[in-house]
Amino acid sequence: MSSSSEANLIASLGNASTQINRYLGIFILLFGIVGNTLNILVLSQRPLRSNSCAWFFLVSSIANYIGILSGLTPRLLSTWGADITNTNQFLCKLRAFLTLYGITIGYWLIMLATVDRWLSSSHDVNRRQKSTLKNAQRSTILVGVIATAAQAQNFYCFEANLINAPSKCFTRTFLCAIVSSLSYALITILFPLLLMVVFGLMTISNVRKAQSRLQPVATLVHARFGDNGATVSIGQQTQRKKTDRHLLIMLFVQVLLLLLLTLPISATELYLTMTSHIVKSPLRNAIENIIFNTLLLFLYLACGMPFYIYTLSGGSVFRKALFNLLKTVGRKMMCRRD
Repeated sequence: MSSSSEANLIASLGNASTQINRYLGIFILLFGIVGNTLNILVLSQRPLRSNSCAWFFLVSSIANYIGILSGLTPRLLSTWGADITNTNQFLCKLRAFLTLYGITIGYWLIMLATVDRWLSSSHDVNRRQKSTLKNAQRSTILVGVIATAAQAQNFYCFEANLINAPSKCFTRTFLCAIVSSLSYALITILFPLLLMVVFGLMTISNVRKAQSRLQPVATLVHARFGDNGATVSIGQQTQRKKTDRHLLIMLFVQVLLLLLLTLPISATELYLTMTSHIVKSPLRNAIENIIFNTLLLFLYLACGMPFYIYTLSGGSVFRKALFNLLKTVGRKMMCRRD
C-alpha cells in the first residue's frame, strides 16, 4: 500500500470513529437517560421497592445513570471539540473517577442480585432468611466503599492537556495505564460477570430442585387439608413467588446481554494493555482505535438497556408498576390543567 493511500485510509478511519462516537453516542445517551430514569421511577414504587432484588436493580440504575452521563457526554462533546475535561485538570480526574465508579457499582450490584436470587431460591432456610432488604442495603454500602477505594487511583493517574496520548485526558504514566486498564477490565467487568454466571447457574440448580419437590409437597397438602386448606396455604405465597419469578427472568436476561456486550471491550482493553509497549504503525493504531471506540459504546449501551429488558422480560409485575406510574403521571398532569 502506498503512503498516500495509507494516509487516506487512516484519515477515513479517524473520521468514521468520530462519526460513530457522535451519532451512535447520541442515540445511546438518550436511550440510557430515558431508560434509567423510568427504571428509577418504576422500581421506587411500593410493590417493588421492598424487594431485595428490586433494590439492587434500583441502585444499579442510579449508578448506570452516573456512568453514562459522566462517560458518554464528554465523548460526544469531543467530536465537536467542546470537551472541557480535556483541558481542565479537576474535571478530567472527576470524569475518569465517576465513569468507572458508576459502571463498577452497576455491575457489582447486578452480581449481588444473582447472589440474592440464589439465596432466595435455596432449600436451606438459613440462606433464604439472608435474602432481605436490610442485607441488600448493607451490601450496597459495602460495594460503594470498595468501588471508591478501587477507583480512587484515577484522581492521581489521569491528567489533562496530554499530547502524546490517545486522548488529552488520559493516564499520565505507563504504570498508571496498566493499573487503570487492569482495574477496568478485571474489577469492573470480568470478575462480576464471572460471579454472575456462577451464581446464575447455582440459582438454576436451586430452581430445578425446587420444582422436583413441588409436586409431592402439593399432593401432601391436598391430602391433609383438602382443597380449601391448600388454596389458603398456597395463595398466601402466590404474589411473592410471582414477583420473585419475574425478577429472576429479568436478571438472567440482563446477565446474558451484559456478557455479550461487555466481554469484547474487556478483552480489547486487556489486549491494548498487553501490547502497549509495542511500536505500532499509524494504520494499526487507527484500526485499534475505531474498534475500541465502537466496543466502548456497547458498554454504555449495556448501562442503558435495563429498563427495556425489564419491560420485555419482567412480565406483569414490572409492566403493571410501569402502567401505574404512567397513570399517576397522567392524573397529575390532568389536575394541573384543570
